[in-house]
Amino acid sequence: MENTNDTYGLPFKRKIEDADVNPEFLGRLPLSFARKNLVFPLDKEDDVLCVAVSGHEAAYALEDMARLYACAVRPVIVPADEIVGAIHRFYEKLTATPEDVMAGISDESLETIANEWETPKDLLHDSGEAPMIRLLNTLFFQAVKERASDIHIEPFERGVNVRFRRDGVLNLVLSPPKTIQDALTSRVKIMAGLDIAEKRLPQDGRIRLLAAGKDVDVRVSIVPTAFGERVVLRLLDRKGGAVTLKDLGLTHEQTGMMEGFLRRTSGIVLVTGPTGSGKTTTLYAALNRINSEERNIITIEDPIEYQLKGVGQIQVNAKIGLEFASGLRSILRQDPDVVMVGEIRDPETAQMAIQASLTGHLVLSTLHTNDAPGAIARLVDMGVQSFLLSSSLSAVLAQRLVRTLCNNCKQAYGPSEAEVGMFKNNCPETLYRSVGCHECFKTGYAGQTGIFEFMPIDDELRQVFLKNVDSATIRAAALSKGMKSLKESGLEKAGSGVTSLEEVVRVTHEE
Repeated sequence: MENTNDTYGLPFKRKIEDADVNPEFLGRLPLSFARKNLVFPLDKEDDVLCVAVSGHEAAYALEDMARLYACAVRPVIVPADEIVGAIHRFYEKLTATPEDVMAGISDESLETIANEWETPKDLLHDSGEAPMIRLLNTLFFQAVKERASDIHIEPFERGVNVRFRRDGVLNLVLSPPKTIQDALTSRVKIMAGLDIAEKRLPQDGRIRLLAAGKDVDVRVSIVPTAFGERVVLRLLDRKGGAVTLKDLGLTHEQTGMMEGFLRRTSGIVLVTGPTGSGKTTTLYAALNRINSEERNIITIEDPIEYQLKGVGQIQVNAKIGLEFASGLRSILRQDPDVVMVGEIRDPETAQMAIQASLTGHLVLSTLHTNDAPGAIARLVDMGVQSFLLSSSLSAVLAQRLVRTLCNNCKQAYGPSEAEVGMFKNNCPETLYRSVGCHECFKTGYAGQTGIFEFMPIDDELRQVFLKNVDSATIRAAALSKGMKSLKESGLEKAGSGVTSLEEVVRVTHEE
């Protein structure tokens, strides 16, 4: 609905809705022009084209648009941030899919790959380049749009597969011909600043780009295989590090316990789970919770996934001998209050972490184990003595990621007898299953949340693992004291409609 703007005496709109926009006019205006002049074509009224502008400085742009559309134009005042949002929202609908770009690639055009690359202002703006550049840019753009965390480019004997990892699950999105394999890989190398001629050794690099206004950091990994080089691209939203403990999916009780341990001035808090289970995100959330001017927080990571304001972050560099253990030793000379170690991988790092906690530092780290009690057995296997572990370890948090159901299409149903049995007679009357719609890209799921197994270390548990018992005995003791298992945590999420029972079974099948 329009009203009069007191400043310019022109019609005023607060928001640009779908019904206000005619794609026919939008497609004729170059994105670069719209962004540079902050103008946005809407629709015609009485043979006059309405154009969203933020102020009188768009006067010259309006004259150009009148010539472009060969009609009179009428400005409509719209807040600048709403125009920027509309440009990103509507122009992305005009962007070609990877399939569309593939249709325009011929054998002859494979030789047109650029030898140099500049970071585009926005991938939406980079649509007029050579076919291979457009293909890769479109893949990046679609991956960001679909909230994918990884792009896999996988060569085989007679073809190439491109898969996106969305919410932890890989899906095939494109199968281009084998003939473009080398050109596509070379384009990735150019963007990442890698050696195009080197095809026998693995290479790692980074790409920074903008996709529809999002600042994305891309970690590049290339390894040689029997049928060519395999490329994996990890996409990281540079603004995604400001996550809180409440965002993770912890219960109110678990959040309270975690905050209690984070308030301590010493001890070790471990987060465990397999690769891709969100351990680093949990550590970042913990650091965000305790980050303040009064605390000196230093991390050593491999790699640094997100920049945390006010936190000193060190990147592991094995080529120059900067490993977790040596880096941690240097960190302790920097008078830290809190130390975050990306991962405890070896006995030396484990010993250094123990010593740091015993000398008055709060230490946060991760460990690869299947459950919380397994962390104790793993550290003992690394050579940490049980009495030192009992004096330093404060809590262990094991976690997994489950996909959350799409609220637009999830379907309610009554549980079967087998499903009721899984809940041990505490099954809710209604559960929900995935269906699939356009909003969730036909997967039935949109986003992820965590399920957790939180094991605080109290005096009774310390007495148990001082006896050098196995992890099964420690687990039994922890469960008897009220620890909820990963499966129980997942069932709670399924019972409340956050995820499906099928998803919980998929993630916790080992229990």
